[in-house]
Amino acid sequence: MTALKPVLVFAYGNPSRGDDALGPLLLEALENQVGTNTVEFIVDFQLQIEHALDLQGRRVAIFVDASVKAEMPYQFSRLMPLRDRSYTSHAMSPAALLDVYQALYGSPPPTFLLGIAGLSFELGEVLSPDAAQNLALAVEFACRLLSGSAEDILAAAIKVVPPLDLAVPA
Repeated sequence: MTALKPVLVFAYGNPSRGDDALGPLLLEALENQVGTNTVEFIVDFQLQIEHALDLQGRRVAIFVDASVKAEMPYQFSRLMPLRDRSYTSHAMSPAALLDVYQALYGSPPPTFLLGIAGLSFELGEVLSPDAAQNLALAVEFACRLLSGSAEDILAAAIKVVPPLDLAVPA
């Protein structure tokens, strides 16, 4: 049995739907550029409740997906557990997956989302030129982020995102 790697990078998207392939394509590029002693890469078409198991024992998790909402060329943000209706659909959100994890196992590992800006998501389309440029910039960012130990990666990720206001209203 192989040892569990402390950092999980989980990309999802459909390579047959144009820019929706951004997540899997980023993972493909990272596998050749990032050391795999610390980082485990998983790719799937979409998030499922069962993927909560993939978060167990991790020091940090990073989800990667194409996004129509991300600022150009990409957006990196911290995720928190959030119950939404996506867990009952075919398009589960990473925040809903964290909520499932929290319900089953307690606090999830620090988790982030790398949303890469995409424009064209039609079935049978190829990656758009703008998305290809966004992908190249996101690969550079991810390579810098994923260098070093799990603690280095977590510290770098936290440094990139604004601090969370976790105060509970009275």
